[in-house]
Amino acid sequence: MTEFAPSLRVDEIEGGVRLSLDGVVSADGLTLQEAADEMVRKLLLAAMALRTDGLAVFNVTCRPSPELVGFLWELSQIASVGGDIRERVFGPSSLAA
Repeated sequence: MTEFAPSLRVDEIEGGVRLSLDGVVSADGLTLQEAADEMVRKLLLAAMALRTDGLAVFNVTCRPSPELVGFLWELSQIASVGGDIRERVFGPSSLAA
């Protein structure tokens, strides 16, 4: 696994919260949990599309950095073996025993 992770941003928006993973996706929700769940859903779609179609999933005006591609590929590897990408995206849970 690489050390690279895109910057995570949390913003209050009218009626909820927006999470943005710099250069990848953003997701809105009424709560932080809802936004995180939506972000995970979007990241899984992007990661698995990359795994299936390679760089063809990106258009010519939106070519991600090699680090970002590596990050998405890592997420696809975690998901492909049934793992949960949340820890890789958000860091270890402070609630974990």
